[in-house]
Amino acid sequence: MLSVALVSFAALILLAACGNKQTAAPQTEIEETSVETNYFPAIDRYLVNEFGKQYAEGEHSVPIHSIVTVDERNGEDILVWGDFWVFNYNQVGDTLKCVSGGSHPGLMHIRQTEKGFDVTGFDQVEDGSGYLPSAQKIFGDKYDKFHMINSDAEARERLRAEGLAVYAKKNNLSVTMYQDEGWPAKKLPSVN
Repeated sequence: MLSVALVSFAALILLAACGNKQTAAPQTEIEETSVETNYFPAIDRYLVNEFGKQYAEGEHSVPIHSIVTVDERNGEDILVWGDFWVFNYNQVGDTLKCVSGGSHPGLMHIRQTEKGFDVTGFDQVEDGSGYLPSAQKIFGDKYDKFHMINSDAEARERLRAEGLAVYAKKNNLSVTMYQDEGWPAKKLPSVN
């Protein structure tokens, strides 16, 4: 928990510092490449590209994750245990309507490169009767923390709503609500 908090805090400091950095290049030039300062964009890309495309297609594929813990001791194999989700949405008016998605808990293996981070492998918890033994094997002594996160539907829904609000703002979507099939639409929270 402490390492995740420190990583999050460090990421916020880096983002704040990057936002205040002065550059000598003219503002009209846009760099084609940028260096990632944390591995969350790599996780998001992996979820969208590997899992989002396995579901019914939507206009927007939105990854969500609850990180259990992180081991950053080896830059060639950063270990990120988590409860990973991806949801596909279509925009209808001011509402993001969920068309598909699902859960992919497990262990991400991430490698640091010159330009950022890449997911090099994923140990996924099995479905069905293999769920419990594979989850216990993958999470080991972190299983209780994973189980607590994975079974907290209320916290997951809050995280999903916040993630959607951030995604909508980042992508300039004119949406205020999100909705699952057969359920009433819910208001997206405000984000700064």
